[in-house]
Amino acid sequence: MQFLPELTLLGAGLIIFIVSLGKATGDTTRNIAIGLGAAIFGATLLSSCQTGKLFFDTYQVDLFSQVFKALIAGAMLIVLLFGNKLKAIPQKVHPEYYLFMFMSVLGLMMLVSSVELLAIFVSLELSSFAVYIMVPMRDDEGKFRFQMEAGIKYLLFGVTATGFMLFGMSYMYGLTGSTELSVVITKLSTMWNNPAAVIAMMMVLAGFFYKLAIFPFHFWVPDVYEGASNETTAFIASVPKLAAVALLIRLVSLISGEGQAILNILMICAVVSMFYGNLSALVQKDIKRMLGFSGIAHAGFVLLGILTFQITGFANAMYYIIGYVLMNLACFLVICTVSKNGENVMIEDLSGLHKRSPIMAFTLAVGLFALAGIPPFVGFMGKFMLLAGALKEGYMLIVILAAINTAIAIYYYLSVIRVTYTADPEERSIVTPSMLTNATSVFLLTIIVIMGVLPQRFVDYASTVVQTIM
Repeated sequence: MQFLPELTLLGAGLIIFIVSLGKATGDTTRNIAIGLGAAIFGATLLSSCQTGKLFFDTYQVDLFSQVFKALIAGAMLIVLLFGNKLKAIPQKVHPEYYLFMFMSVLGLMMLVSSVELLAIFVSLELSSFAVYIMVPMRDDEGKFRFQMEAGIKYLLFGVTATGFMLFGMSYMYGLTGSTELSVVITKLSTMWNNPAAVIAMMMVLAGFFYKLAIFPFHFWVPDVYEGASNETTAFIASVPKLAAVALLIRLVSLISGEGQAILNILMICAVVSMFYGNLSALVQKDIKRMLGFSGIAHAGFVLLGILTFQITGFANAMYYIIGYVLMNLACFLVICTVSKNGENVMIEDLSGLHKRSPIMAFTLAVGLFALAGIPPFVGFMGKFMLLAGALKEGYMLIVILAAINTAIAIYYYLSVIRVTYTADPEERSIVTPSMLTNATSVFLLTIIVIMGVLPQRFVDYASTVVQTIM
């Protein structure tokens, strides 16, 4: 039972591989993938109370890891549900696409349970290489010329970040003589006056900064978001971020507040990420690029909780990243539905959407209101708790800068809503979502509102989860 989610994923991958050898139709493949996604999510829930250590103590199963595995599986299932047509991906490679998605999720699940440096490295690479292959999987009939460029950029930036991380791990081993995370961090905690220790930690963090798209490891975001298919971008923009925050919390929770140099670097990364992401998002016309840049800013917000080095701050960061994934998925659900043949959606393409599809317009409005931090949605409570937590720890200047960024973000999010509700639809076609898409939309909207109205229950549970690794 301890390894049940991972075994289920391996089994799902094997089934999809067998499907790829046959001549299953697109609908059959999609239904099998959705069924397997539901089974994987069920397996994570069944094993949520499991604890223990595996593989010579390199793999830790605890409440923290199991909760994040359930979140990762749930986010993947939502992407499967609203992206079930894979409009821009050639039908002949649909089985391979689902296979690589499952393998990426397997790597992410292994990542949240890894407590040893080499296990972390192998897990991160397993999740990354599968996505490197998914990005160029897009119809190339002359309409989408960016997918190969996006795939190459994602690979090159990913390999560079991995190089930094591996180099940092070698420093850690050289300084501490161990690859066990708890031993490494305990010994490094007495070495923060040694520049090599700080450099080693920052190089390792670079691997997770890349997944979260935190400055200065964010350069891949706009081009990859634009070049990948809408469904792939939805996956990249949500699922890996959960695993990255999980391991970031596990890593930083062991540092303690004595690492002032690490703290200073985290603060700089947080502030620069917020300003760079929000100011760049202001001028975007492709909504995926806009969401990509805004994601960089939101990653900066997540760091506000991490840099407190407190259980409450970590719980707030966990609450915020869950809310961010839900808000993001709501927006991508609309993008995938509005896009007729899988093409990218410009902001002007959303003109008059409230007349062409009221439920999609409402879903997009709620998602963007929440991302902007407007009550009563989860984005407001998430930002409020992160800012309150940072203020309590004495980070007054950062809180002021974050508040300024919130105001900037409101402008471009509301600009999209204005186009959706006030512009003339002109000759644009009616959008008719399927029953499954409508049901997924209602589910996302409900969770976004409930988490915003009743935040304390979620934060209390997040605190309980975080306490298991402290």
